[in-house]
Amino acid sequence: MFRYAVRRLIYSIPVLIIASILVYYVLRVAEDPTAALRLNPRISQADILRLRKVYGLDQSGVQQYLTWFGHFIRGDWGISVVSQKSVFSQISVALKNSLILGLFATAISLVIGVAIGVYSSLHQYSKLDNTFTTGAFFGISMPNFWFAIMLQLLFGVYLVKWLNLKEPFFAVAGMRTPGTTGFSLTDLLRHLALPALVLAVQIVAVYSRYMRASMLEILHSDFLRTARAKGIKERRVVFRHAMRNALIPITTQLAIDIGTIAAGLIITETVFQWPGMGPLFINAMNSGDFPLALAWVMVTVFFVVLFNLLADLMYAVLDPRIRYA
Repeated sequence: MFRYAVRRLIYSIPVLIIASILVYYVLRVAEDPTAALRLNPRISQADILRLRKVYGLDQSGVQQYLTWFGHFIRGDWGISVVSQKSVFSQISVALKNSLILGLFATAISLVIGVAIGVYSSLHQYSKLDNTFTTGAFFGISMPNFWFAIMLQLLFGVYLVKWLNLKEPFFAVAGMRTPGTTGFSLTDLLRHLALPALVLAVQIVAVYSRYMRASMLEILHSDFLRTARAKGIKERRVVFRHAMRNALIPITTQLAIDIGTIAAGLIITETVFQWPGMGPLFINAMNSGDFPLALAWVMVTVFFVVLFNLLADLMYAVLDPRIRYA
């Protein structure tokens, strides 16, 4: 497996290089990093020329890319055109915030989704199975923005009014209470609850459907009939053998979900004003902040490639029949 992992890592290098070339030229054609600055009457032509030199825009296209790529792989991601702050620092903060929200919601959804899927497969067509199946369809069909707004109205307006509360049980916007200093786990959980719930509704629906379908297929497989014939207890057959193999489709979906968390949860983060990667990219594109948008895309591509590799390696852990030469 080690040789396979090293080989996949080596194969990932040209993928990242090709992606960087495509991303660079697409964004470079779409955005002029100095276009937004030209709208400011206090910016002189000399300042524009100086900035074009700083960003390497006075060079040829190939030289621009090589200069940028050389700086990027060394960790020098440049300066934001709009905020004049380090791109690396802005993405580090936004990525951390997106990971907090995304991983929290995904972890909860994984536990609940797998539990529902296993129960539904073991009690196929029961009342609870039909209830979970119907709920999954509602969860998948429900638009994130609509559910987020409904939760904001319920907790931020109606419950406060009906119960005469000074403040909502759960915060409806932001990542921390204004005016607070330092880290507070309680305050963070109050702000995490609603956006995580919005994300979890759809993720639980997807994971439970995958798990149910995978378990139903494996429960009737030959190797489980052999295990039962040998006298192995049903609980061990289900949880040690069936469930372990049924997790393979979930692993694929989980890797995709975690990889895309790096891109930000644009709708949910925007509605709840969560300072993550989603709003950062939208603001960068709207303002023509080329260095920030470019680094954002590259970080996203890297995470997607990385977690797809980890998913491939997890297959061998879950299913001993899978071996990598």
